[in-house]
Amino acid sequence: MSPTKTKTRKSSFDTPRANVWRLRLYVAGQTPRSLAAFENLKRICETHLKGHYRIEVIDLVEQPHLSKGDQIFAIPTLVRKLPQPMRKIIGDLSDTERVLVGLDLSPPPPPQFDRG
Repeated sequence: MSPTKTKTRKSSFDTPRANVWRLRLYVAGQTPRSLAAFENLKRICETHLKGHYRIEVIDLVEQPHLSKGDQIFAIPTLVRKLPQPMRKIIGDLSDTERVLVGLDLSPPPPPQFDRG
């Protein structure tokens, strides 16, 4: 009996699981702040994780019970599910440097010393 070949469909997520960042963005409706958070996150991911990320958007207006799993108390909130450890960032994600540091994509900036 000969081995059977299976056809697999290629997708942008065909990278090894360890290399795929799983991000969950909690929002409340389509408010300007929620939309800004999503756009900022998408921009950051395309710049720093291109092809190695998945974003799941959870609208707490439609599914409020989902806030309990990740203990969401403010919105918008970004939760990095993978890679471990889990991390949370609250806000519209407009401070790119803060988001990169929070996600461990960039080292923290050196401390600023007052020369006065």
